[in-house]
Amino acid sequence: MSLIQKMPQTNFLSALYQMKKTERTVLIVGLGNIGKKYDTTRHNFGFICLDGLVTEQKKKWKKDIKSSSLICELNIDGRKVILIKPQTFMNLSGEAVQKVKSFYKIENKDIVVIHDELDIDFGIIRSRSGGGSAGHNGIKSIIQHIGEDFGRVRLGIGPVTPDKIDPADFVLQKFSKDQQDNLPKAVSATSELINDFVNSESAIPQDTRNFLV
Repeated sequence: MSLIQKMPQTNFLSALYQMKKTERTVLIVGLGNIGKKYDTTRHNFGFICLDGLVTEQKKKWKKDIKSSSLICELNIDGRKVILIKPQTFMNLSGEAVQKVKSFYKIENKDIVVIHDELDIDFGIIRSRSGGGSAGHNGIKSIIQHIGEDFGRVRLGIGPVTPDKIDPADFVLQKFSKDQQDNLPKAVSATSELINDFVNSESAIPQDTRNFLV
């Protein structure tokens, strides 16, 4: 009788599959302003959705001084997922993203930035890979530091009302009561989109989702 037993092929293939899945590290960035006064403002939609994902995973944020970020490491379906909230000013977000990208050696196609979008109505979430900043200072900073070929999850905060308000003031206002009541739906829809992306092997696809229907 042989003392060497062969590992069942099914177990070997399963282990090989799990090893392959963990090779890819994904970086998810939420954009927002630091400080309690900004917690429920429209410009902090990215922070809000990442906070929801961290809570859902029963994890906590850790402060990373070197990258000027709050960081949370997750394992989603066998893949390493790094979540960060840059603790810089919004227009310096790219500095934090570049530092984390370099440390973990992450490709741009494996980076997704979650941010508010004035040109999209509240209730609509759109994803895409690449493109310009559309005037968003956080995205503009990230493009300056790593290029524009990263993924975006664009969270609608429009339309701007009243018409006479300066958009710069509008984004710093808090969500309306009705919108605040629907934020958990936005968090859930964003989490689903991120999970789909994490389990893919390519850049985030162009997609549109409505969490109010």
